[in-house]
Amino acid sequence: MEKKNIVVLTGAGISAESGIPTFRDANGLWEGHDVMAVASIEGWKRNPALVQEFYNLRRKAALAARPNAAHLALRQLESAYQVTIVTQNVDLLHEQAGSTKIIHLHGRLDQSKSSIDDRLIYPIESEEIKMGDLCEKGSQLRPNIVWFGEAVPEIERAMSYVSRADILMIIGTSLQVYPAAGLRQFAPHYCRSFLIDKQIPNSTTLGRITCFEEAATVGVPILVEQLLQEASVKD
Repeated sequence: MEKKNIVVLTGAGISAESGIPTFRDANGLWEGHDVMAVASIEGWKRNPALVQEFYNLRRKAALAARPNAAHLALRQLESAYQVTIVTQNVDLLHEQAGSTKIIHLHGRLDQSKSSIDDRLIYPIESEEIKMGDLCEKGSQLRPNIVWFGEAVPEIERAMSYVSRADILMIIGTSLQVYPAAGLRQFAPHYCRSFLIDKQIPNSTTLGRITCFEEAATVGVPILVEQLLQEASVKD
C-alpha cells in the first residue's frame, strides 16, 4: 500500500524547547534588538555589521542546541508515511533529528549568500561570516536568511506539497507570519489537520483543525504515536 503524505509546518515554538529564543517576544524585541533593525533588508542596508554580528551570535546558539522529543518523534513518522517538513525555522534541528525531507522557508543559518546574486549560496565553514568575506562576484557575503521585505523563494514548492497532503500537522507557530501562515489554505478538502501549540488562538478561522494545546515536546509525540498506530492497523 502506498504511504500517505504528511506535511508538517513548524515554527519557532518547536525550536524554543531546544533553547533557541523565539522570533519575537511580547514587546516586539528580538534579543534586545528591534526586529526591523536586524531582520529586514532595510536594516541590512543601514547597518550590515550589526546584522552580521547578530546572526553570528544566533548561529552559535543554534549550533549548541540539540533536537528535542518533538523533532525526534517527527523522524519516526517516516517509517509509515511520506513526510515533508516545511519549517519557518533557520536552525538545523530537523536535520539533526534525522528527518530527510525538509523545506526551509526562511533560509538556513549554516549558509551564506551573495548580497548581489541570490543564486550564489555557500556553506559556512566556521561559526561566523566576517565583514570583508566576499562572494565570487566580489560582494559582501550575508546570511542566507529571508528577511522582512524579501520574497520567500521556497513558498511555491511548499504550496505544492501542502496541496497533496493527506495529513497536515502545524506545530509551534502562531499562524500569524505570512506567507507561511497561508499555506494551510492550500490543503485539499480531504486533508486531516492538526495544530499543536502552547497557546491556540481563539479564532473561528481555524476551521476544522484538531487542536492540542500543549508544548511541542508533549503534543507531538502523542499525535505521532496515534498516527503510527493508525498506519499499523491499516497495514
